Amino acid sequence: MYHRISILFLFLAFAFACAKKQTESATLTVKDIPLLLDRNEAIQNGQEWSDVQSYYGTSRQALLDNPKDYEAALKLVYVFVNEARITGEHGHYYPAALKMSDYILQKPELEKDLQFRAMAAKAGVQLSLHDFKNALKTGTEAMNINPYNAQNYGVLVDANVELGNYDEAVKMADKMVSIRPDLRSYARVSYLREIYGDVDGAIEAMKMAVDAGFPGQEHTCWARLTLGNLYKQYGNLDAAEGEYNTILKERPNYPFAVAALAEVAVERKKYGEAEKLFKDAANIIPEVGFYEELARLYKAQGKDEACKKTLAEIWPMLADDEAHGHNMNLEYASIYADIVGDLNKALKYALKEYEIRPENIDVNRKLALIYQDMGNSAKALEHMTKAAKTNSKHPELKQLAIKG
Repeated sequence: MYHRISILFLFLAFAFACAKKQTESATLTVKDIPLLLDRNEAIQNGQEWSDVQSYYGTSRQALLDNPKDYEAALKLVYVFVNEARITGEHGHYYPAALKMSDYILQKPELEKDLQFRAMAAKAGVQLSLHDFKNALKTGTEAMNINPYNAQNYGVLVDANVELGNYDEAVKMADKMVSIRPDLRSYARVSYLREIYGDVDGAIEAMKMAVDAGFPGQEHTCWARLTLGNLYKQYGNLDAAEGEYNTILKERPNYPFAVAALAEVAVERKKYGEAEKLFKDAANIIPEVGFYEELARLYKAQGKDEACKKTLAEIWPMLADDEAHGHNMNLEYASIYADIVGDLNKALKYALKEYEIRPENIDVNRKLALIYQDMGNSAKALEHMTKAAKTNSKHPELKQLAIKG
């Protein structure tokens, strides 16, 4: 009798524990849902910020009311990804987006379309964190669920590009364009044309991307910024400046356009103007790249104290990004090589990235430059050859060829 009662007690205790666990898993508190951070007033863009706040608040409340409202959770993922792009608060928003996408994907009762969309969104976040192998893995799993979604093919294009799988990236881009010829797909065509040395074709495709977008929207501004960067990289400063100014007319205080105008000013040796513009951009959003360019500017002018002070601001920003899952190997390599002048540390970080993606032409180009500056012409040539394998016309390859 005692034995039977004990067994019954254990069964009831186990059932109660399971019920409690299920109840806990079905309950969300305010603390479980990441916050929406306030935007800098300069980038609130009127009604846009009000709409974002409303969208976030509605989705958040829906999820609190019903923890199984996975559509609401996915809307929060989209909000966090968008805000990361606009505000530069990567350390907060990318982990937030991953948290909510994982919250959805750990549920066994998901219907296929929702599972696909959550998986595709997660792959996009992994890309943004430079976790390219996992982005490719997650994006491929999503493709196996739904092979007809253009946006997910965009993730597969980007992941394959970053890993140096350029032929596969072309195949994914072809599928993307065939499903949905729009801003995102034209932009991928542009990237690939540049990689394969067709600069004029890259500019043409990026113009199509800009034309396919709505003026003033962040994605359209990003496409126009990339178009301007193509002009600038290949020597047409006037055209680049025109694109950046157009962005600022359509979306005032767009920080990346402000910083791009600073880079044009550097090229024209208008250093005072460049310094002001870099600082203006950095005051809008905490983008480490703006501080990096400012440090480069100080170094070029021989302003050692200002350069050291700016570097002192950069290191904690890089550390914070790393702490939140962002791979910053190439950023460290560039800073140590170009600003600090410590080629051994630069090489250490570049090789660390090379271990992850040995076929990527940008990684190989960075290694070639570092080895060249170290006087190791054999290793420089080895990596320059790999960097030139797609017939890229990148100006740094010409620089390497001339010095070599």
